Amino acid sequence: MAPCFNQAPGSDEDSAVLFSTSGSPEGSTSGSSSSFHHSPASNQSKTAYKLDVRNLSYAIPREGSFFRKKKKNKFIHVLKSVSFTARSSEILAVVGPSGTGKSSLLRVISGRVRDKHFDPKTVFLNDCVVTSTSQLKKVCGFVAQEDNLLPLLTVKETLMFSAKFRLKEMNAGEREDRVEALMQELGLIHVANSFVGDEENRGISGGERKRVSIGVDMIHDPPILLLDEPTSGLDSTSALQVIELLSSMAKTKQRTIVLSIHQPSYRMFQYISNFLILSNGSVVHNGSIESLEETISRLGFSIPTQINALEFSMEIMDSLEESYSKNPPSFLIMQNETLHLSSNNADGGRSCFSTTDETMALCSRFFKIIYRTKQLFLARTMQALVGGFGLGSVYLKMKNDEEGVAERLGLFAFSLSFLLSSTVEALPIYLQERRVLMKEASRGAYKVSSYMIANTIIFLPFLLIVSIIFAVPVYWLVGLNSSFAAFSFFVFVVWLIILMASSLVLFLSAISPDFISGNSLISTVLGAFFLFSGYFIPKECIPKYWIFMYYVSLYRYPLDTLLINEYWSLRNECFSWKTQQEDDDNHKVITSCVLTGNDVLKSRGLLKDTRWMNVGIMFCFFVFYRLLCWIILARRVSRTTI
Repeated sequence: MAPCFNQAPGSDEDSAVLFSTSGSPEGSTSGSSSSFHHSPASNQSKTAYKLDVRNLSYAIPREGSFFRKKKKNKFIHVLKSVSFTARSSEILAVVGPSGTGKSSLLRVISGRVRDKHFDPKTVFLNDCVVTSTSQLKKVCGFVAQEDNLLPLLTVKETLMFSAKFRLKEMNAGEREDRVEALMQELGLIHVANSFVGDEENRGISGGERKRVSIGVDMIHDPPILLLDEPTSGLDSTSALQVIELLSSMAKTKQRTIVLSIHQPSYRMFQYISNFLILSNGSVVHNGSIESLEETISRLGFSIPTQINALEFSMEIMDSLEESYSKNPPSFLIMQNETLHLSSNNADGGRSCFSTTDETMALCSRFFKIIYRTKQLFLARTMQALVGGFGLGSVYLKMKNDEEGVAERLGLFAFSLSFLLSSTVEALPIYLQERRVLMKEASRGAYKVSSYMIANTIIFLPFLLIVSIIFAVPVYWLVGLNSSFAAFSFFVFVVWLIILMASSLVLFLSAISPDFISGNSLISTVLGAFFLFSGYFIPKECIPKYWIFMYYVSLYRYPLDTLLINEYWSLRNECFSWKTQQEDDDNHKVITSCVLTGNDVLKSRGLLKDTRWMNVGIMFCFFVFYRLLCWIILARRVSRTTI
């Protein structure tokens, strides 16, 4: 029987290491997942993994079109019978022209595609067959090509949050030790307190950012590390430093490293043990650079002095493919022993790290990001101040007459439009966080529900402050209902309006592919809601096939609520008088009231005090859009390949 958990030779220096993610033998006690932290159960050695792939094929459904005829072949074959072996303490580089399936191969063997698109039993770990993609996720760390990091967190904060989510069985001190040791290993100690940054926010260099991405995905110390073009976008020096780092990590920690690379420089060859060259999804070479040179010579080609064998192989790809297909290497047939992995993996430990802990950690991260996003904080504050004082100065001390009634209705309608559209600037932040959420949640770092709860908790007080800043000046400058109860309710309604808008933007950001389409979608939806609010078109005049928009409009309920709040306690107060003379002889003048607060409410069909019912409906909108967002994000997380 083939052993599923082979102890790596020469692993004495790692004798105090336990890999708790999934590599423990049956019956062993899971300890710290850190390679640098000694735990009480540290008498076991870390399991080294050999990764074998045999005749792996991968196909994806072909996207249909209304304007094209259906093709007989409904699938695109991305990978075709790919076979290779990756050993511990070595680097295997997957090379080939763009579009040959390099990234797809890494996503497949990292367990980030659906089982129905490929057969997981073509992948073997230590000669044991893998039966599901979840097993691959447990032992493989995957570093995507894009650095999906939060720019306003420091390097240490980024790794610490990753440790909180991925090392749930550790206490705070152990996680701190793990992060310090990892930064030392990655050469990031000197930038530990520097912001990660991005294109807009100045931060660490591109090479350092790539090392942070590597650290995030190896915080739980996976025995197999897969990297999708880790040198992409880096200069030659930074790219070489990354490869040197990976080589050191492979040798000192017995890791199995597989990476895709577009065009490695000659200096990188000394750190890469074997190359897997792909062409149109098929293997054309599998072996060392020396064996590639021998193959090229055997085919009768001479490698020019100014380029290396790997670069030259791109020019003779057809010849290599023909040669490889005629003389494929022979592989031993793997035994069909099933791989059993420990359930105490680094992404587990829910009993030690509950949903509440997840939520609190996410709240802490949200707070740091909002506090450091100066443009968002200042923009919201300035919008509220300018909007409040601006509207107050335009409608300064309105009179309590018929003209004042019309002006108040206009004020409420414009305030609604202003408040509901003022949350659009949060869209790019939501879109940026979405990619980080997709990556972290898909790898079991935390649940989408924890993310949504934390987002709600942090934004509730922040948006309340914005509401107060807007409501105080506009209310007292305009001279609305002088009752303190009416003022307090006005602030509460403004807060609910902003919360509804925030939930709507969050929901639309979940379904929008980018900022431009998201911004257009928000403008369209808000415009439709305003049109059917009953302000421009009375309910009786709305066509029957559009009447549903009147009931789902985010404008209707707060507009009615603000009117009721203003006039319900003034129902018997007269705002317009009509004077007329009874007859010419007595010259008696009769004055009658033609417009009361009750008349104002009746003109909008508000015969009852429905303020709290409307508040309940607005709260339901707030919850409803967040639930929709949660459902969509959870679905996207289940399908993500990041």
